[in-house]
Amino acid sequence: MVTTSSEPVIIVGGGQSGLAAARAALSVGLRPVVLHAGVDTVGSWPDYYDSLTLFSPARYSALPGMAFGGADPDRHPTRDEVVAYLRRYAGSLDANIRTSVRVTAVHPRPGTGYMVSTDTGDEIPAAGVIAASGSFGNPHLPLLPGRENYAGQVRHVAHYRRPEPYAGKRVIVVGAGNSAVQVAHELASHANVTLATRAPIQFVPQRIRGRDLHHWLHVTGTDRLPRAVLTRLVRHAALLDTGVYREAIASGLLARREMFTAFTPDGVVWADGSSEVVDAVIFATGYRPNLDYLAPLGTLERGMPRQVAGVSTTHPGLVYLGLEFQRSFSSNTLRGVGRDAACVVAALAERVSGATPRRRWLTERLPVRR
Repeated sequence: MVTTSSEPVIIVGGGQSGLAAARAALSVGLRPVVLHAGVDTVGSWPDYYDSLTLFSPARYSALPGMAFGGADPDRHPTRDEVVAYLRRYAGSLDANIRTSVRVTAVHPRPGTGYMVSTDTGDEIPAAGVIAASGSFGNPHLPLLPGRENYAGQVRHVAHYRRPEPYAGKRVIVVGAGNSAVQVAHELASHANVTLATRAPIQFVPQRIRGRDLHHWLHVTGTDRLPRAVLTRLVRHAALLDTGVYREAIASGLLARREMFTAFTPDGVVWADGSSEVVDAVIFATGYRPNLDYLAPLGTLERGMPRQVAGVSTTHPGLVYLGLEFQRSFSSNTLRGVGRDAACVVAALAERVSGATPRRRWLTERLPVRR
């Protein structure tokens, strides 16, 4: 059954995925309403660590319809540059974007779409839902024996901002990806740091034949390889490196050890059975989709959505954006989410017909039930 087009499509989340979804929805005549829990439509970017820079150059880091800008397209933009870019992008959209509105639940309506509940008490009828809430709000901390008795500091890299608070301390950073090594390297000049990984670090050169790796990913189409191919090619986290990180580990500036097996009250037990006193452990162990509001639909399996390429396999009119490896290697990145948005919105549009002209709809009152 085709859903009614007199109701909007609700986009949950106003970060890069939600903004890309809004643009794609507008381009096919849908009526998107973006509901964003934060006060600014910049996603989680302001909450990342201060020294973060994109792993891709500016020329490959734009959303559809707006170049990243700046004098040097080959630079790697800083966190604050990304925040400013997303603000400009949101301002360019002729869309209904509502900030400081958290979606608390999505309920099905038999044959007629969904009812979206918010923390403001609103109940909003929706023809379809685009879950674009990302994963930053759901950092993954692995369960390890003894953690509950450990007296030191345990945190996820999502809550790390700068190295100065760790000055003079003994710190372990867990993870083998870009964020783990970037943070560990930054900390190494302030603290005694060990990088704990389950396997040797896989270095990938940042530049090949004088060009940034992302140039080659783009021209070869590797950035767009489907998930089925990627899961055969990519087995472990890979670290983009200009040579700085490899040298830091080789020289002993940054120590690397096999992952510890347990916590003790004042430290950790390493894989070789030795114990060490440690002041803090920072886990750079990834994130999980932040989708608790979909629990009433029964579409989650251990917190993960049942979907194929971003389209729900359980509920027509429900699609996702920003999932890792959703459709390709770059699905949950600035450079790739726009392609995914076009695909899932096209699938959603098949469920919605007879869209109201855009400017007329923007002056209409959104139906709200309390």
